[in-house]
Amino acid sequence: MKNSKQKLTIGRREKVSFPDLGILNIDAKIDTGAYTTALHCHDMEVKQEGGKTLLFFKLLDPSHPEYNEQLLVFEDFTEKNIRNSFGDLERRYIIKTRIQMGRKIVKTSISLTNRDSMRFPVLIGRKLLKKRFLVDVEETYILNKI
Repeated sequence: MKNSKQKLTIGRREKVSFPDLGILNIDAKIDTGAYTTALHCHDMEVKQEGGKTLLFFKLLDPSHPEYNEQLLVFEDFTEKNIRNSFGDLERRYIIKTRIQMGRKIVKTSISLTNRDSMRFPVLIGRKLLKKRFLVDVEETYILNKI
């Protein structure tokens, strides 16, 4: 197996943090079948302010214990069609931010979507995992044990 010494082994579920978004140690599902990483958000809205196009959103939702009603604003974002877990195309906003998994901090693209019907508010896809992590599907929360 090439380059396996440089890769960190993680389980099928892990605690992750988004330091730039103020979210620490939130549960994430590791999904090698998903291409992109997704984060649960609500109240997403694009507005024109001061000649700029801005994306406003709130992370998680009021039913989540980590929810804090903080309104986040991003000027640097894109939109993309992404196939959801049901196979339907969904138009999503994409932001770039840092994610921390164990001691590794990676700047990556995250799609914002409503995941309130899903068990985990964060889904980590293979684009983030590639060349960085190995997934041991028999384990969970390996990074907490390091």
